[in-house]
Amino acid sequence: MSTTTHERIIRPARNILGTLRLPGDKSISHRYALLGAFAEGRSRFSNFSTGADCASTLACMQALGAKVRKLEDGRIEIEGVAGRVMPANHPLDCGNSGSTMRMISGLLAPQQGTFTLIGDESLSRRPMERIRKPLAEMGANLTLTDGHAPVTILGAPLHAIDFTTPIPSAQVKTCVLLAGLQTEGATVVREALRTRDHSELALRAFGATLTRSIDSITINGPQKLHAIEAAVPGDISSAAFFFCAAALFPNSALILDGIGLNPTRAALLDVLTTLGARIAVLQLEEVHSELVGTVQITTDESGLRSTEVSGSQAAQLIDELPVLAAIGPYTSGGIRIRDAKELRVKESDRIALVARNLRAMGAEVEEFEDGLDIPGGQTLHGAVIDSGGDHRIAMAFSIAALRAEGETLIQGAESAAISFPEFFDLLDLVAER
Repeated sequence: MSTTTHERIIRPARNILGTLRLPGDKSISHRYALLGAFAEGRSRFSNFSTGADCASTLACMQALGAKVRKLEDGRIEIEGVAGRVMPANHPLDCGNSGSTMRMISGLLAPQQGTFTLIGDESLSRRPMERIRKPLAEMGANLTLTDGHAPVTILGAPLHAIDFTTPIPSAQVKTCVLLAGLQTEGATVVREALRTRDHSELALRAFGATLTRSIDSITINGPQKLHAIEAAVPGDISSAAFFFCAAALFPNSALILDGIGLNPTRAALLDVLTTLGARIAVLQLEEVHSELVGTVQITTDESGLRSTEVSGSQAAQLIDELPVLAAIGPYTSGGIRIRDAKELRVKESDRIALVARNLRAMGAEVEEFEDGLDIPGGQTLHGAVIDSGGDHRIAMAFSIAALRAEGETLIQGAESAAISFPEFFDLLDLVAER
């Protein structure tokens, strides 16, 4: 692999072999950063995400009075504000991170002061009405710009609500829970489809009490948080690219150490098993209520079969769908994706970009408003890939390129640093050429 940081050439591979340990989970790192900075005392986190998005969360919390520093051993140390932020004298820059903007809004809405949240061009196009509505129901004063960032929050005491999320969203759920943490009474969040539960587990780790039913979470406020020390598990959404790469090659053998295996995030392993990959969990432990394990993936001579991802599974796999779609042509029976309209309002319109780039590589693909049909048994050729500045598109098509005929040029490859700066170096380590 070569060329500039903005472009990357991916050459075909013969196999995927080796053992990797991946950087910390982005979702957990965001939450540990927010809660550690809001808590009382000094928290320390090892294997904190190296992505730019989590750095945005740290920078915002630092601007609000938390003290953040990187220790010599690589750990992140955060001295929290003990539940009372300092109003920032400038807008809080969330960069490309929708997680930062949506979750920090819930943290700030009950605080004293006026706060303005801004982001880059991509983030400024993403929908924020979904957080304004529940916070407004709680009595918060949030002003959007045509439904998008910049977001202005005039902090004030709130009241508890019973809120049903209209679409599955862990970010919206977290936003409401963080506001409820600081609000008198019982705040209830109901969701028809269960979303990733990192916020609930992290809140408990920092000392909060929550109760969970089949379809709801209740938090009684106000509550105080207390500092913790924790190791962040490896990111399973980052692991997805390597799992899919290994699945493409008969006789591959890849081991990933210390990966987060939270049941609300591990649906990818079920899908890959359905496709015909062989997955073994070699070791499993629980750390701050998060499951962490060592996973081995191999693929036999018969290759991958076919599958459909829809309904609740599509919601659980929303971050992994681009790479699953990118390997769809190499399966024998294809991949069908439905109920994934949320992909159209991520960092890019991921449905449109996946379809366009698969066609650039010579694949047949049918695009729908909420998904894709990708026939199997296809042969792809190298092409120029337009990542649209979207980290998951850049990485997904780097995986597709491993089985293509000829070289593939990934434009906007630097976007991988949003979530996974080490991606290309680690791919070089395990791709046998």
